[in-house]
Amino acid sequence: MIEIRKIKKVVVIAKSKYLDFLSKFGVGGAHPGGINLTKEIFKSENISTTSHILDVGCGTGQTAAYIAHKYGAKVTGIDINSIMVAKATERMKKKRLPVTIMQGSIEQTLLPANTFDFVISESVLSFVHKASAIKEIFRILKQGGRFIAIEFTINQQLGAKIEEEIKQFYGFDSCFMKKDWIALFEQAGFTNIRIQKNKSISSIPEYHYSKNIEPELYELMETHYDMNLKYKEVLDYRIYTCTK
Repeated sequence: MIEIRKIKKVVVIAKSKYLDFLSKFGVGGAHPGGINLTKEIFKSENISTTSHILDVGCGTGQTAAYIAHKYGAKVTGIDINSIMVAKATERMKKKRLPVTIMQGSIEQTLLPANTFDFVISESVLSFVHKASAIKEIFRILKQGGRFIAIEFTINQQLGAKIEEEIKQFYGFDSCFMKKDWIALFEQAGFTNIRIQKNKSISSIPEYHYSKNIEPELYELMETHYDMNLKYKEVLDYRIYTCTK
């Protein structure tokens, strides 16, 4: 049975047209490495049919559907965007997967503490208030639970002009280096923090288009690709895994 629930919303830091593009185009696997990287990461985790997993910023539900199908785990997806929630819900119905889809922000939820064995976040935390989101993830994880994050990470301190351009386009409040992410994870209470980078895995995004897409979003898609080429040495990522 597909369950849709709404929880208390917390507004993201800035209105992001980039997120509008992702939702209207229904981009699945938008994070670096896409679903192929996700599959590789989970190979080294101890997931079973009794595992309860939360997919933060689940989007169209690609990762949540994969985990539910592959491992038979109990999966919940949460996303603040109503369009993404609708598309994720439709995916679960078509695939007949018992995945719970919730609308809300990971910054503050009504989810019970100590609920999940795993929480995964794929290119999500940069779009919200990072400290609040990580604190909430820690709260809802069980003791010994695992947090897995694929997140935007810069390799060096940026010039003010470049940083502002990136923040304005994507709707970030800040651009984090590895040390910044680690500091937040440690501040929240996480231990056994590991950092990986896998450039050998690539994936082609899938699309679930909305019926009506504003022309400006096509232009924004082109700008996104241009930004990736322009700042290919800057727009990097890391895989962070840690334990409560």
